[in-house]
Amino acid sequence: MAAATLLRAATASVKAAASSITAAATAAVTDPAALHAVLVKTSSASRDAYNLLLARYPPPLSQRLLARLPFRARGSQLASSLASLTSPPASAPELLRRLLRASSPPSLLLADSPLSLLLRSMPPSLAPHLHALAAKLALSTSPVSASCLITLYSRSRSPDAARHLFDEIPLAYRDTVCYTSTIVGLAQNARYEVSLSVFAAMRYDALASTMYALSGALRATAGLAALEQTRGIHAHAVVVGLDGNVAVGTALVDAYGKAGVVHDAAKVFDDLAGDRNLITWNAILAAHAQQGDLEKVIALFHEMAGMHFVPDRLTFLALLTACSNAGAAADAEFWLEAMQLKYNVKPDLAHYTCVVGAMARVGRLEDADSIVCTMPCKPDAAVWRTLLAGCVVHHKADMAGVMGQRLLEIDPKDDSAYVMLANVYSAAGRSDDVAEAWTAMRDHGVRKEGGRSWIEVRGQVHVFVANDKRHEQLLDIYEKLDELIKEVEKLGYKEVDEGLWHHSERLALAYGLVSSGSVPSGKMLRIVKNLRICAHCHEFFKYASIVTGRVIVIRDVNRYHTIKQGVCSCRNYW
Repeated sequence: MAAATLLRAATASVKAAASSITAAATAAVTDPAALHAVLVKTSSASRDAYNLLLARYPPPLSQRLLARLPFRARGSQLASSLASLTSPPASAPELLRRLLRASSPPSLLLADSPLSLLLRSMPPSLAPHLHALAAKLALSTSPVSASCLITLYSRSRSPDAARHLFDEIPLAYRDTVCYTSTIVGLAQNARYEVSLSVFAAMRYDALASTMYALSGALRATAGLAALEQTRGIHAHAVVVGLDGNVAVGTALVDAYGKAGVVHDAAKVFDDLAGDRNLITWNAILAAHAQQGDLEKVIALFHEMAGMHFVPDRLTFLALLTACSNAGAAADAEFWLEAMQLKYNVKPDLAHYTCVVGAMARVGRLEDADSIVCTMPCKPDAAVWRTLLAGCVVHHKADMAGVMGQRLLEIDPKDDSAYVMLANVYSAAGRSDDVAEAWTAMRDHGVRKEGGRSWIEVRGQVHVFVANDKRHEQLLDIYEKLDELIKEVEKLGYKEVDEGLWHHSERLALAYGLVSSGSVPSGKMLRIVKNLRICAHCHEFFKYASIVTGRVIVIRDVNRYHTIKQGVCSCRNYW
């Protein structure tokens, strides 16, 4: 009754005015549909009245109304309407065009908010064009708009442009959002060192850390397997009271897991208790899976299911990764079937690749080939590379030739294919085929990717290449390595080629030993390598673990190797 009375009063006011509906008259009507009906009946309704209506309608309806206004919308009207939205509209490009073509272009103050909202929902490919537009409106260095552009550049895989834009923002105007967008965007594009440097600058500027900034920085430490920096960020999260945040906690689980410190990952996971979500569960499953701890992964899976979490494709990818790293082919087949029939999760190429890897590991190469030829998805280079690696380990030269050919048909520039073929032919004594593999590699203009290894000391990551000549402690490193080579030779290790002596992972190991003040005796040495560790260095490291009394953890492109007293967790298959 009260609403009807108010509506009649508003209608009477409209008729009395005889010219336009005023804000005072329309303010009494709380129902936007009722107000809309009055405005439709009154041909002389004012812009102010429609502004009130736009403000009262929810976002989808307000955008529909904008397209049906009885007069051309002013820029300020569009800007005010967009500024009231709480989520990016689906019609962002069209709304932006309307905003720019409005009869009265919005002021910079009004434009900044709606522009940032629109930018967040734009296609990433438009980033350079939107950057140019923002520059014309003098908004490209505005913290809000710049942050949105940084995010767009990051989504379009243009991290250099994102970083350049961040650097253009005046120091006095950089806020938490600017820093966070840059940290996250760089980490998402594997610019881990740069991401961490921006995070360090953010802390230096004494800006408050957010869960997004911390999660982004932890993603960077995870990519580098930088344990000390992970621990430093963890400590900072405790200080600012964000260690219990589920997003930060999940990022910590992932970072500790990728650093190979599963115990610390599990502790953070346990501390999250009831705040865990499916992403957190997947992170702890992946941490154990990387170590090939299938028994623990299965136990966690059942615990997760008992708490009514519904497993997704990443959950099963962790399970199958554990099967592959453990060489549990039968278990891999079981879980591949279970995920489809029991859990209604469709496997993709990554799942099948894990099953192929598990079979190849135990020598079931024909079965693995059968899986590849019958799976519903098209095999990629990674699948054939996995099979080729299995042929190399199990000395199946003829089958390796077939797998190598399939791999090179997909990627003729894959340097690992030529190297593995040369190795398997060499082991079989087929010198002509070895020469042919190297010749084909040269004829296709393929060069072997340079190996890089890095080790973290005092929170700083030190990177090495083979025969490195750049490190400031170069003489100490080579002296320590020569000393180590003599010691392992006393145990019976024989180096087949002096060219192997100064591989990047050996230099990283030597530097870790030189830096014994930072790495006390008995403490683990952790090394990360961008390629597969060669068989000779793998053997060398097993002897080195005995000589030094250290546990040596190596994360190569395939998996983790935890070497203790001459025994590796990979059981000589990787």
